[in-house]
Amino acid sequence: MIINYIYNMNYKTIPEMFFSVIEEQKNNNVFNYKSNGVWKPLLGNEVKDIVCNLSSSLLYLGLKPKDKIAILSSTSHLWSLSDYGILSAGMTTTTIYPTLIDEQVKFILNDSASKLVFVENKIQFDKINKIFNECKSLEYIVLMDDDSISSDYEYSFTFSELKSLGASHLKNNNISIFNDYVKSISEDDLVSLIYTSGTTGMPKGVMLSHKNLISNLSEVVKLQDNLFKESFLSFLPLSHVLERMAGHFFPMYIKSKIYYAESVETVGENMSEVSPTIVVCVPRFFEKMYDKIMFGIQDSGSLKQKLFYWSLKVGKDFTNLTHAKHTIPFLLKIKHKIADKLIYSKVRQKLGGKIKFFISGGAPLPQKIAEFFSGIGITILEGYGLTETSPVLTSNTPVNIRFGTVGVKLDNVNLKIADDGEILAKGPNIMLGYYNNQEATDEVFDKDGWFHTGDIGIIDDDGFLKITDRKKSILVTSAGKNIAPLPLEIALNQSQYIQQSLIIGDKRNFISALIVPNFENVNIYLNSINKENLSNEAMVDHPEVLNLFNLEIKTIMNKFAQFETVKKYKLLPNEFSIEKGEMTPKMSIVRKKAISNYEYLIETIYKT
Repeated sequence: MIINYIYNMNYKTIPEMFFSVIEEQKNNNVFNYKSNGVWKPLLGNEVKDIVCNLSSSLLYLGLKPKDKIAILSSTSHLWSLSDYGILSAGMTTTTIYPTLIDEQVKFILNDSASKLVFVENKIQFDKINKIFNECKSLEYIVLMDDDSISSDYEYSFTFSELKSLGASHLKNNNISIFNDYVKSISEDDLVSLIYTSGTTGMPKGVMLSHKNLISNLSEVVKLQDNLFKESFLSFLPLSHVLERMAGHFFPMYIKSKIYYAESVETVGENMSEVSPTIVVCVPRFFEKMYDKIMFGIQDSGSLKQKLFYWSLKVGKDFTNLTHAKHTIPFLLKIKHKIADKLIYSKVRQKLGGKIKFFISGGAPLPQKIAEFFSGIGITILEGYGLTETSPVLTSNTPVNIRFGTVGVKLDNVNLKIADDGEILAKGPNIMLGYYNNQEATDEVFDKDGWFHTGDIGIIDDDGFLKITDRKKSILVTSAGKNIAPLPLEIALNQSQYIQQSLIIGDKRNFISALIVPNFENVNIYLNSINKENLSNEAMVDHPEVLNLFNLEIKTIMNKFAQFETVKKYKLLPNEFSIEKGEMTPKMSIVRKKAISNYEYLIETIYKT
């Protein structure tokens, strides 16, 4: 009955959804944040009051519906409150990654014509203050952490001051935000401008409407039965569409509570404290967890190692039969119960003990990692989509998983594979276009209205989609061989000794790689052979380290054709970074920029 009720929620806009849900949840825990070591809840009626006050204050300041309001902040309950406040006033949220440098922030503020920006702290305030006069539309700055601001800045408010201003305005004018603004918002109005820096070119503002997001919410909820009043832990950037959708709007849609992690570094600790049922993650989170578990086993006694690897085999056999919908033999059921009690349950307990499943997106999840966690009773649901698709196009489900794929399409989405292998999509969740950039919009939509994702993939006979690479990433060697770098990079990155990798070889006579070691794990290896820890700079040239990587890369490359294997490589002493333009905010490598930055090093590979 619950599921039928959820399916019949025919919301047209995000604010309509928000106020409907929050009214039902007015005495329930909705948002939770940690302050001075203590988790503090915000009940539904408190959330509603803050959102209404924020909306009222924006209108009092003279801002108008459809104006653009920016948020420059890490993920927190204040980010979520600000977003709902902006949207409930009929305005549009411009999201900005907090790691972006001044020039990138200035471009986004000017291109979007944002009139007010919420900033996380004094560091971000100073960033905006420095460029304030160069942002032609910007009128106000709001400091979210309530730190003191000099009275010289008449255009600035603290978050608390803004709330108080809105409360007074509501009281004096008896304005009903819901009646006057929420009902007037159209499903075709903009919810958000999300700027994608991508792996090439200047950032483009993706225009997502209320219809785009609501249509995606209404289909995603059908992927799992009995999702209702769950407990989410939120830590990925809300400035990115994955967390905004799956960790922000979706929990509200299914009347759930959200805990906001203190930081990325405290996710493990926070998870054990609040026992979430659903967490949205990126593959790197699982890779690090896997490395930690495997290194812990290597340091344990032989009996414990045997028990662990026995339990892995039992788990793999059990889940393979389960996913294939085959009958589980009685003896395997008994073994699985024993393994669960001795091994699996202990791992799950460290994650809070109540996890129903993790949601993975943003990058490819190595099949080995998905199978490992499934084998110990932890379900990771990998899906696929882009900012431009709101974002979900496909997803695995708890009862329909195929490892190595990103699942099957949503019911209201159409997918097809073009002649050149590119994935094309249609559906109500596809963006309106790129803001102020008709040329870029025309490039991604063909004459029949299909959106060109830029990804290469295949759809199997059962409808499961497998991503094989980015269209623009395909390398053509001097011998005319077409090589997809993504499978090579995924294989390399599964090594416990490799943090990042970049495959090189376009117009070259062989394939090479730039590799960033997992410095911590390499030092653990050095200690195991009685060598002292090394600095990053010393590590990349050390003979023992090079011997380790020679063997590691040779082993990994065994499963690839001779013409596509990595013949030579160089180790880098530092990770690719956002600051140097080598990474996008969602941590994808900007291939062109990284190659440019390390051109001198690449040339040494091909000269020797």
